[in-house]
Amino acid sequence: MEILKCEGLRKVYGSGRGQVTALDGIDLSVSKGEFVAILGASGSGKSTLLHILGTVERPTGGRVIVSGTDLSKLDQTQAALFRRRKVGLVYQFYNLIPTLTAEKNILLPLTLDKKKPDRELFDRITGALGIADKLDALPDQLSGGEQQRVAVARALIYRPALLLADEPTGNLDQKNSKEVVDMLKLSNRGLEQTILLITHDEKVAMEAERVITIEDGRIIGDERRR
Repeated sequence: MEILKCEGLRKVYGSGRGQVTALDGIDLSVSKGEFVAILGASGSGKSTLLHILGTVERPTGGRVIVSGTDLSKLDQTQAALFRRRKVGLVYQFYNLIPTLTAEKNILLPLTLDKKKPDRELFDRITGALGIADKLDALPDQLSGGEQQRVAVARALIYRPALLLADEPTGNLDQKNSKEVVDMLKLSNRGLEQTILLITHDEKVAMEAERVITIEDGRIIGDERRR
């Protein structure tokens, strides 16, 4: 089942001689349950692609369909709601609220929508990610790896169609980087979560089952590893 489709996706910044093409005709299809790495150097367009998939930015041309919804047809308010409910975002710097406990950070998307959490799902996620004993801790009482686990749990709590991870290991040492990658693999396999991992690190990318390489805003490679 196709969960994501990009057709002729383009993104251009500026105008005239200052015009920069960040994405130049991206065609992409991802099936439900895949773990895909988007690999590229700085300036390749990979982060722009993630921002468009996460409805943070709009494309200049082409279209994106996520879980049957054409993102180009959403207004700003609809896009924000779609992002919160259908797209889980995990960033390099966690973006946790320092005054909230780990549990409250995880449940924040549901709190904003005034929805009661599915405690069975909550327990399953926190147990799978190894943070069930850290729920009362504030972010500054957690290690970097633990904070990233809380950020991933927050992204998963709404059962998103897509989990987008933007350089999630970029701020971590080798040990914690491996833990985060293993955690994403666990989320993919154990929780059947579709994941797009954005990275410049080839070693990290090779942990995914499919590696898409971007250069100068174009896809130059698409390798299925297993």
